[in-house]
Amino acid sequence: MPDEPPASPQSSSRQGWWARLLHGRGDGNGDRGEIIDFLTECRQQNRLAGDEFAMLQGVLEVSEAHVREIMVPRSHMVVLPQDEDLDTLLEIIIDSGHSRFPVIGDGRDEVIGILLAKDLLRHVGDSNRNFDIGKLLRPAVFIPESKRLNTLLGEFRASHNHMAIVVDEYGGVSGLATIEDVLEQIVGNIDDEHDPEEAEYIEPQENGRHVVRALTRIDDFNEYFRVELGEEEYETVGGLVMHELGRLPRRGEHLEYGGFRFRILRGDRRRIDSIEVERLDSR
Repeated sequence: MPDEPPASPQSSSRQGWWARLLHGRGDGNGDRGEIIDFLTECRQQNRLAGDEFAMLQGVLEVSEAHVREIMVPRSHMVVLPQDEDLDTLLEIIIDSGHSRFPVIGDGRDEVIGILLAKDLLRHVGDSNRNFDIGKLLRPAVFIPESKRLNTLLGEFRASHNHMAIVVDEYGGVSGLATIEDVLEQIVGNIDDEHDPEEAEYIEPQENGRHVVRALTRIDDFNEYFRVELGEEEYETVGGLVMHELGRLPRRGEHLEYGGFRFRILRGDRRRIDSIEVERLDSR
């Protein structure tokens, strides 16, 4: 019998990692619940680091989660109107910091395509500014709210698209989902240079609302807004929202409490990151 080929270092590393987890377990078979229990046991025995455990848990959750749970709701989408001039479009693009944009038609609720910022920026400085944005659009991909995230991730990888428009059961646009949104369910929030600075816990906005980090302490929130929310019951604003709702909310959900409306802006299946806060008596 010929000798077995030597295992590659990468393969040996993977085998050693699983062997470390499965040591004393018997076999590695089991349903999803048993796997989660097993991973929890490994975490408690320090055979898994915290970030390893969170990532593996995220992988399992992605196969059960649906697009509606992670999509950017329609009210928070940054869109480009088809009939705007180049200067206005550039201003929207620069202010948002995004790289892909749904383009809406005259109906304002009809997405006619996706514009990549790099395609538009090629026209900066053109002497003829009467360009047709329709020639720059890429086809929009439409998906239902009920699509599972693991299926969507596979479609993103196969098609090389990074954005999909989410529609409800009546065919209306209810939001959008990006490949980053899906990956964040596995690895946690992926911050970039356009996300709020870590030091800014409460940021006032031009519309009179505020963007508040979920880790903002309740006493700091009370001091800033000159109110007296329950400092004894909660430590952070995110803790208040989760406690009052009785669960971890998804992006776009809101809570009215203590004279404020709290709307979730960013977060994943394990934590809330940022919240939009509005005084109800200011509307």
